[in-house]
Amino acid sequence: MVMLRDEHLRIQQLARRFAEQEVMPIADELDQREETIPDHILRKMGELGFFGLLIPGAYGGLGLDMVTVGLVTEELSRAWLSIGSVIARNILCGFILERAGNEKQKRRWLPGMASGEVQTASAGTEPEAGSDAANIQTRAVREDGYYVVRGTKAFCTFADVADLLFTYVRTDDTVPKHRGISLLLVEKPRGSFLPPHLSGKRIRTLGYHGMNTYMLYFDGLRVPAENLVGEEGRGFYYLMHGYEVARIQFAFRATGLARAAYEAALKYAQERVQFGRPIAQFQAIRFKLADMATELEAARQLAFYAAERFDQGERCDLEAGMAKLFATEAALRIIREALQ
Repeated sequence: MVMLRDEHLRIQQLARRFAEQEVMPIADELDQREETIPDHILRKMGELGFFGLLIPGAYGGLGLDMVTVGLVTEELSRAWLSIGSVIARNILCGFILERAGNEKQKRRWLPGMASGEVQTASAGTEPEAGSDAANIQTRAVREDGYYVVRGTKAFCTFADVADLLFTYVRTDDTVPKHRGISLLLVEKPRGSFLPPHLSGKRIRTLGYHGMNTYMLYFDGLRVPAENLVGEEGRGFYYLMHGYEVARIQFAFRATGLARAAYEAALKYAQERVQFGRPIAQFQAIRFKLADMATELEAARQLAFYAAERFDQGERCDLEAGMAKLFATEAALRIIREALQ
């Protein structure tokens, strides 16, 4: 079991206060109207340092650990899933840029990402490159100091708001597919795209409101060669290392969502009276609540285990994947039981 330090508990309480005071009062209405996260909420999150949890202090971040990311994510997701999710973009992209970018790129972009003044989105998924992440077909050809990009990206969340798209492209067809992928930083105006060379089409989603998801269409977009992150052909490896961060953070989004459902069910069971007593006193209801609490804690501890391995510098792609799998499946079961 993870042992939380005083600094962990302080930032957890900070995130909880923000979520309960600033997010919970508006979350339900905004989500039902499919509204996006208000700008003043994003600004406040930036002021609190939530976008720069992993970014080193030298670049304007807090330089904290993955356990802290998990604690903050769960508190924010408990209030509104999208709030716990929006920080994932700068956490993931910031981690990749800090590890793989050159000093000029890090000095230019990381301070803004840490403060939230620069928002990012990850453009990796394609119609034929989902679980098969190396099957990227979007091409980038180098011409006169630029990369000319053509292709289609799918399920790019927050692409409209993002100032910077971390775009994974194929730069070499002569090597095994996972070795021919490179990472480009695509700059764009906030709130729009760059037609006709970069356009976006919103994908309507059943849930998960607060951020919009897009198909992206690249048609001859010219990206400065200096916006290549790291080396050509190494983009897939940067992404896979970043997925450790993304999957652990995703697991804590799920525990936050599940916790909200469990707490709502518990409160209702204590208040709802049938046959002269609260239904929480009936054994059938107690069994449900016990199972929900047990699954929630098991999911949380598995996520913490993956986070601790990450913080110790150990490879944790297996544990991160397990944590995401178990936590998301547990969240579905807990939410279903809470509705019952």
